[in-house]
Amino acid sequence: MSFVLVLVCTTAFVWVLKTPLLKCPVAFYVLAMLLNVLYVSSAFTTYPEAMRQTLFLLMQKCTLSLAVFTVVMFIGAFRKDSVVSLALRPVRAELSILACVLALGHMVMYLMSFAPRLLNGSAIDSGFLLFFATAIALMALLLILGATSFKGVKRRMDATAWKRLQKWAYVFFGLVYVHLVSILLPAALLRGDTARTSIVVYTVLFGAYAALRIHRAMKDRKTRRAERLRCAG
Repeated sequence: MSFVLVLVCTTAFVWVLKTPLLKCPVAFYVLAMLLNVLYVSSAFTTYPEAMRQTLFLLMQKCTLSLAVFTVVMFIGAFRKDSVVSLALRPVRAELSILACVLALGHMVMYLMSFAPRLLNGSAIDSGFLLFFATAIALMALLLILGATSFKGVKRRMDATAWKRLQKWAYVFFGLVYVHLVSILLPAALLRGDTARTSIVVYTVLFGAYAALRIHRAMKDRKTRRAERLRCAG
């Protein structure tokens, strides 16, 4: 499955480029915007086939953005003193912003594609409504969470309010899974082996994240309880 390959490559790039990303995140945001421009302009101009297929894989299916978001998800599932967390947690906000920027072209193109369908009310069924409703919710959460990931915005916000807002990231990740399944399920029901495989991969991926995150939350709770008892004693 192409997403697995993109995820592996993205994870490797993030690990190798974590220091440049921390020191000069704007350069990465600019490159992400360039990818968006190339992708959106592909609807109006002709690119070489290899470039067109690459843009289709990375941008139209939002594969690259999802891969970066997946890295962000799993960083939060590791203990703060783990090797992964110590190495990547310092760039987690930058990765979140990068993933949000990479998703912009995908959102623009799909809004352009579905606007006529919504305006004339043609072929709107329950499956499409679920897909579109989750897409709108994801877009709103993506813009809010992305904006509040900037350090300047974070400094201007009340710390408690910022932490409460960031908990919506769990809702965002859950909606991403629902959105993906709503896209793939019709093809899977028609005996589409590729769609079925994709659903299995995404289910395993998001299920593993949920299990790890719940396990970490339980361990963190036990640690805090032990610290409180030690302080009280």
